[in-house]
Amino acid sequence: MDKLEEQMAYLIRTVDDLSDMVARQENEIAILTRRVYMLMQREGEREAAGNEGVVIGNERPPHY
Repeated sequence: MDKLEEQMAYLIRTVDDLSDMVARQENEIAILTRRVYMLMQREGEREAAGNEGVVIGNERPPHY
């Protein structure tokens, strides 16, 4: 009986630890999702404003 109680206590502790880890990861995912959304908005605004100052590949800058 003591062995079962010991195993149960270990499993309860493991479940609690995993639950805490999942909660932290959920918060991190929410933060990262918001950051990606903000970056996507900024990039969309940048594209809408035109490609000012961005040289892609072998394109010549406009002052040539």
